[in-house]
This record gives sequence, C-alpha cells and structure tokens, in this order.
Amino acid sequence: MSQNQEGSKSYLFSIVLVAVLGGLLFGYDTAVISGAEKGLQAFFSNASDFSYTDSWHGFTSASALIGCIIGSALSGFLATRLGRKRSLIIAGLLFFISALGSMEPEFLFFKHGEPKFSLLIMFNIYRVIGGMGVGLASAICPMYIGEVAPSNIRGMLVSWNQFAIIFGQLVVYFVNFFILGEHIQPLVEEMGKGLAAITPAAQWTVTTGWRYMFGSEAVPAGLFALLICFVPETPRYLVSIGQDERALGVLSKINGSSKAKQILQNIKETMTEKTERLMTYGALCIFVGIMLSVFQQAVGINAVLYYAPRIFGDMGMENPMMVTVFMGVINILFTLVAIFTVEKWGRKPLLICGSLGMALGAFGVAITFGHAGLEMVTALSIMVYSASFMFSWGPITWVLIAEIFPNTIRGAAVAIAVAFQWIFNFIVSSTFVPMFNMHLSEGDDFGHWFTYGLYGIICIIAAIFVWRLVPETKGKTLEDMSKLWKSKLK
Repeated sequence: MSQNQEGSKSYLFSIVLVAVLGGLLFGYDTAVISGAEKGLQAFFSNASDFSYTDSWHGFTSASALIGCIIGSALSGFLATRLGRKRSLIIAGLLFFISALGSMEPEFLFFKHGEPKFSLLIMFNIYRVIGGMGVGLASAICPMYIGEVAPSNIRGMLVSWNQFAIIFGQLVVYFVNFFILGEHIQPLVEEMGKGLAAITPAAQWTVTTGWRYMFGSEAVPAGLFALLICFVPETPRYLVSIGQDERALGVLSKINGSSKAKQILQNIKETMTEKTERLMTYGALCIFVGIMLSVFQQAVGINAVLYYAPRIFGDMGMENPMMVTVFMGVINILFTLVAIFTVEKWGRKPLLICGSLGMALGAFGVAITFGHAGLEMVTALSIMVYSASFMFSWGPITWVLIAEIFPNTIRGAAVAIAVAFQWIFNFIVSSTFVPMFNMHLSEGDDFGHWFTYGLYGIICIIAAIFVWRLVPETKGKTLEDMSKLWKSKLK
C-alpha cells in the first residue's frame, strides 16, 4: 500500500532507461561512420564503373542525415497517430534493418565484395533508413521521457537523454577500436589502385572491417526494439485517445494513486488548451529557435565526431582510434558538467563560454595542423574544441528548444527548429571532406586552415548571437516566456 501511495521510482527509472537507449542508438548511429569511413572509401574507390570522388564520399558519410530530416519531419505525425511507444518500436526496427543492410548491402541483389555505383546507392538507402530511426528517436525519446517523468525531476531525466547520445558515440568509438584490432586504416594515397596496392595490414579493414562496424549496431538496436515493447504508453497520449483508466494506471505506478488523480486532471485540462498561430509571438521567437539549431551544427562539431580517426591519422598519430576513444571519454565528462551546472549558471553563460572555447580550439587547429612538432598542440586544440561543445551547444540547445517556445506554439515551432538542425548537420557533414582536402597549390594545407578557421569564425558569431538575442530561461516558467515574447512585440 505504501508503494502505491508513493509510486515506484524503480519502475520510473526502468522505463526511462529503456527510452534512453533510443538516445544511445542516436549517438551510436551518427558516430559509427567515424571508424568505418576510411575503409568504406577505399572499398568504393576501387569501383570500375564510376569515380568515387571526395564529394561522393562526403555525401555517403552524411547520407544518414537525409533520413534524419525525414524521420524528424514524420515524428509528430507518427507520435500522434500511432503513439510514442509504437513510434519508438518503429525507430528500433529501422535501426536494426539499417545495421544489417549497411553491413551487407549486397544482400539478394549484388555480388559480394564487388564495388559498383548501384551498390553505393543501395548502401546509402540503408544508411537513410537508419537515419529515419535517428530522426524519430531524436524527437520522440525526449518526448516520451518528458511525458512519463514527474515534473520535479523531468528536466534532469530529459537531460540524461543527451548524455546517452554522447555515451553512444563513446561506445561506438570503443567498438570500432576493438573491431580494428591489429589492423590499420588504409592510406589515402593507396585508394583507387586496387586491393593489392593497399598495405596488407589495411586490406582486412577495406574488405571486412567497415562491415563489422556497421553491423555491430544490430545488437543494441535489436535490444531496444525488444525492450520498448514492455514499457507503457505515455499517460498524455492515452488521455488523448480517451483511455483515461490506462493513463491513471501508469500514473499511479509512477506517482502513487492519490497524486495520480491530480496529475490526470491536469493532463485532461492541458489537452483542451487552445493553440495559436505560429507567428503569434513574433518572427523573432521563431528565428531565435531556428538559429539555435543552425549554430549547433554550423560550428562544425560533427566534422570532428564523424571524422576524428581520419583527422588524427592525417596528423601522423600511430593509433588514431585510441586518441578518438580518449576524446570520447572527455566528451562524456564535459557533458556531465552541463547536466550539473545548467540550473546554477544558466543557459546563456554556458553557451557563450562554450562558443569562445570552441573558437579557441578551432583557430588552434587551423594554425597548427600539419606543422611538424606541433601535433600535440593540434590534438589538444581539437579536444578543447570538442569539450567546449559538450558543456554548451550539445545539451543546452535541446534544453532551450524545449523551454523557449510558448506552450501554444511549441509543437510546430520545435518541429521547424529540429528540421533545420538536421538540414545543417547534413550540410556540414557532407562538405567537410571536400573542404578539408582543398588545395590552392600542390601539397599546401589551405583546406585544413580554411575549414577550421571558418568554424572558428562561426563560433564567434554564435557567441554574439547568444549575447544579443537569446533570452535566459533559467528559473522562468513557460508563462514567463509567453510574456517575454509578447513584450518584444510592443
């Protein structure tokens, strides 16, 4: 009887843990390319019926992001029509299909190990399928957690979803490292000359290694799709389809029976809340939300996360995968900094400090990359750049997007902001390799300093944007935000 009155924290944390697995898969899927992309590039560089250029490789490395845009665009429709739980099951199945298909894109239709343009198209289709799973998970996992969590710990539990994303990236760095084992990544100058021209220690990476890296995602994807079947649907969705008794049952298990009735009544009142036109609070409100998403990607972080082993390898480091794993650990630690300080320091200070830290790191890479004897300075600059993102633009953008929009326009406004996030993620990820390899003359490092110099400038602009236009939301209610945006219309 006591547990029924108080609710079960273990029950709450168990279902949140399952939902957080979706965040882990989000991070796993977006970062698996980091260890696989060089072997993949060497494999398709040996195709006989087309030329696998840097532009093609940039597109292939980022093709999952097309699916992310599609998945995030469909997330609102699916979550409303099918429910949060069934939408997450679909996301898990998409992850699973993508993992197996990316590992063996020849399945049923092509000869194994024979690179062709049609096989490249099939590989990208499987990556887009996985991206759709990421897009769904990125929108619906925080929604699910927010709708089952009690209000007094909702912010903390939703923040752990961001931690799971970064942890998923760290997990795949370790997985890629252990899959590679004694083998090495192929050199750029060896590509396109046939498998025999590739260093013997790298040949396994080209024929098999990248396949195992993509295929490894099938394990957590299958686990997620299975476990999500055993969690309840969210009370808010159950109320929306008229299943109040089921909603009360879930609320009682989480909050206790007496409090559950009060929460159910509040949910029913919220369900009848009016909606308003998107521009009710002015264009500035929507602009700020969109630009938060744009800057989160335009600062160039995914160029580091997706291509870290390539960058460290080009610096001449003997074991770039080990350095990438070390960077992943640092990313985890600095994400925790954000989780435990955002309510103390506020959103704006963290974003501004993170922007300036990223600018320092990006300019450090631009100045030192490729200079003999400065490899450690370059590596340190990359770590500063990445760590600065992890305590600022990584988690804080998601917090602000959830808070900054008034209640009556939040659904539509968040959908627009998240769509812009994935669009710019695709732009940055697909342009990195061609920009990084640009040369004004034979053998110069123009592409290296131009790319990171550009990211550094964008970081400075991001800091100015936050300082001048982004309101501080720490300690403010959603009603306060409505009043704030309305006051700017006068």
